[in-house]
Amino acid sequence: MKALIIYHSQQHGNTGKMAEAVAEGFGEGATLWNTNEKRFDVTKVPEYDCIAVGTPDYFSYIAGTLKTFMDDIYIAERKGVKGISGKPVGLFLSHGGGGRAKEPFEKLFKRLGDVVGETVESSRSPSARVLDSCRELGKKLAAEVQ
Repeated sequence: MKALIIYHSQQHGNTGKMAEAVAEGFGEGATLWNTNEKRFDVTKVPEYDCIAVGTPDYFSYIAGTLKTFMDDIYIAERKGVKGISGKPVGLFLSHGGGGRAKEPFEKLFKRLGDVVGETVESSRSPSARVLDSCRELGKKLAAEVQ
């Protein structure tokens, strides 16, 4: 089993903490990828059984690097790359108190496949409860691909 946990995290690292908890819940086979550090080659997506996506809320929208990821997905599919969509998807979101990016985030990333569970949200630094929810999301994804 292989999971791609792709996220954007910088400044406070809150989304990164959530991504690490999702990976912990999934267990062995989880790959963490911070799009703030490097662009992901979407032709590698077919190598993964499921995807978890995490974003901070920037001005009531997702991080630009994750929008670029989805643009790259669209282009790859148009070029005939198979196995990119149709995977179980888990979603997590951090914000400073507004959380208005949730709706466009869910709408955009459900395009990758069936969303597993509810979107995990954190206002500011993730609490122990939020991190537990992220671990549970990772476990749910693992159960989907076993």
